[in-house]
Amino acid sequence: MAAPDSDSKPFFSLDSYHVSEELGFILPDPLMPLLSSQFLQKHRELRLAHLALSVMTMGYVWQEGENNTVEMLPHNLAVPYWEVSQRLGLPPILTHADAVLANWKKKDPEGPFDMENLGLLFSLPGGDSVRGFFMVTLLVELAAVPALRNIPVVINGVRCGDTEAVATALDAVCQSLQDMTDALKLMQVYVEPSVFYGIMRIYLSGWKDNPCMPKGLVYEGVRAEPMEFSGGSAAQSSLLHCFDELLGVKHEAKSGAFLTRMRNYMPPAHRQLIQDISSQPSLKSFVQQQASERLHRAFQHCVTKLLALRGYHINVVSRFITVPAARARQLRHQRQELEAEMISRAPAALEERGTGGSGIMTFLKTVRDQTKDALLPEMSKDMKPHS
Repeated sequence: MAAPDSDSKPFFSLDSYHVSEELGFILPDPLMPLLSSQFLQKHRELRLAHLALSVMTMGYVWQEGENNTVEMLPHNLAVPYWEVSQRLGLPPILTHADAVLANWKKKDPEGPFDMENLGLLFSLPGGDSVRGFFMVTLLVELAAVPALRNIPVVINGVRCGDTEAVATALDAVCQSLQDMTDALKLMQVYVEPSVFYGIMRIYLSGWKDNPCMPKGLVYEGVRAEPMEFSGGSAAQSSLLHCFDELLGVKHEAKSGAFLTRMRNYMPPAHRQLIQDISSQPSLKSFVQQQASERLHRAFQHCVTKLLALRGYHINVVSRFITVPAARARQLRHQRQELEAEMISRAPAALEERGTGGSGIMTFLKTVRDQTKDALLPEMSKDMKPHS
């Protein structure tokens, strides 16, 4: 029998298997690359990058809860995050534009836009309640689409004095506001209050007006001094800002300043839309100058529906924040059940505040009551004040 030809086979080496002679299966000197955003060109690519970097940042910052929070975001995360944020005109923190507007997919691409067919691109701790919270909020945004389509119709109708066109468009806005309230009611079906309050909420919190991080956060490689940014807030949705400007809702100094600051957390084009709506001729003045009873009624119904939406939002906040906060204070030192454990883990510093940093119930009630002032005088005096 002939001897095997040793020259016919390659030399056997561990190098071929990415195995190190010194470290074995351990990867030698793992790279820590500084990710670059230069190859991200399209708006949707940048939005996806901002969403991904936002979720990583929130996880890194809040991984240990409210105690011993980090003071610096590592440069490998901070620098690309800052670059992407600058290109988009968004702050380097998780915003409504990330977590809700850019964080969805259809399980069946040809299927309906509903809870059963929607999923998240990125999630946070909290299980099914995380999906429920973000997807219900997404459906509220979707319910507003007919209203958004009719805002230009209202503006153009006012410009040319077409009362019928304005009234018809306001009817559509009114229906959308009702649909938004109905969509928001799904929150109690898909989100567990103890999970939202005890687990999820901290990951939506920011480092401005937050006692857990009084100095803010240093973005290493970007700036030596700490920077402060507010956490996610419903006030970062462009929807109600658009409706306020359209219907002439005016807010007092403190709540108005907070709402105006929240516009810095919106995509610049959405922010510009709100500004451009505000610069149009006054819809309320136009309505008051017309003798059309239908127009008056359509306007009043819109304000009433907006008032009802804000009233229901207060109920939601009470159910998911105020009531659990009271329970957390009672159960802070008890661990008798799972719910108590989850609630008592919630950050005590945020008990009376929204994730955006506002004193939440006072703020929401003030905004709701100021919405009432947009009603035409004859109806406003008939409306009873809310508690």
